[in-house]
Amino acid sequence: MKRRTLVKTSIVAAVVATMHTGAAWAENPILKIGFVGVTSGPAAAWGISNQRSMETRAAWINETGGYTIGDTTYDIEIVSFDDQKDPKRAIAGMEKMANEGIHYVVGPNVDDGAAAVRPVAEANGIMYFPYAFPKELYTAPASNAVLGMIANYQSGPAIYKLLRDEKGVKTVAFVAANESDPLSQRDGGVAAAEALGLEVVSSNVTYQVDTTDFTPVLTPVMRSQPDLLVLSGVSPANAPQLIRSARELGFQGLISTETAQDAIVLSEGAGDLANGFISVGGASTPEIASDMMIEFVDRYTEMFGEYNDESNTKVYALEYILETIKANPAAIDNVAEFKKTMDSFEAPNPYMKGDAVLKYVGTTSFGQRRQVAVPLVVNVFQDGKFETLFVAEVD
Repeated sequence: MKRRTLVKTSIVAAVVATMHTGAAWAENPILKIGFVGVTSGPAAAWGISNQRSMETRAAWINETGGYTIGDTTYDIEIVSFDDQKDPKRAIAGMEKMANEGIHYVVGPNVDDGAAAVRPVAEANGIMYFPYAFPKELYTAPASNAVLGMIANYQSGPAIYKLLRDEKGVKTVAFVAANESDPLSQRDGGVAAAEALGLEVVSSNVTYQVDTTDFTPVLTPVMRSQPDLLVLSGVSPANAPQLIRSARELGFQGLISTETAQDAIVLSEGAGDLANGFISVGGASTPEIASDMMIEFVDRYTEMFGEYNDESNTKVYALEYILETIKANPAAIDNVAEFKKTMDSFEAPNPYMKGDAVLKYVGTTSFGQRRQVAVPLVVNVFQDGKFETLFVAEVD
């Protein structure tokens, strides 16, 4: 009888404790931040990295009491939408954000999607942070999009120059999927290579994204015997297949891309054949990572059971949004105020050692500050993991 009473009392206490916890949680109003991007299909790793980075950081903020803007402390809620790399779905996702009164959205992850959502974003007062490269998204009169990473026309020249100067690269070939994003990146890469005095020996070979046998695709490229093979805009799913086919055809030169990749996917799909593959990495290295970045990686890994190096870049977008609104609380529901703040905005960079700051850049590429300042980290894949090749920055 006593035991039954004790159990009953314990249940009541647990319910009361839960009610108090819920009440405490509910004391903070909710600030919703959106994500519209690809989380399924061959390019899924790009968007999954975005979404998981945002969810990890939001959970961390909420766990530690919320985020204070002006006189109000908010809990952060991430509202996500998988656009399946389809521009029509990206539009639907941005319309969903508008209907929920969300003014700040991370994504989309590809050029077509980022361009497609522009009218919806501008009509509904939404600032969005795409991972897409068309300059017209960030150049006046456009003003609602902020590039969330380093563009291929910024990273490509840096990679080619290093390989020219240090590895003796003189000839280069480009291969791209027959889609607007990779083709645009190929054209930018060709222009950058030629500007550096490299000879482009092949640039017209393309493939369909659902290709499974890349040997026929790469055979004519291999005949040109390039020093460097560039996989323009290659998705994480296609990269290991292309690398494997090139190596099995006997190619012994360098292989690179300006898109971020997934070390696990490379290991599983190409193994040691991917050793030496050069790609743009996350915006951190062990040498520059702060304690907060290290904790972010630990929390991300604990939440999802694995980590993607690209999240070293993807963690920044949410931080930029919140810190900019914090600098001007009127921007919380007014993107005109957000834009007014961008030119002079600076805040300590919590993810890097030293005195690095968060600030908006892009004046050289776009004529206005419509890009987040993150380090340009270029990686080389070796024995199942990425190693840092070099670190640079853009203005």
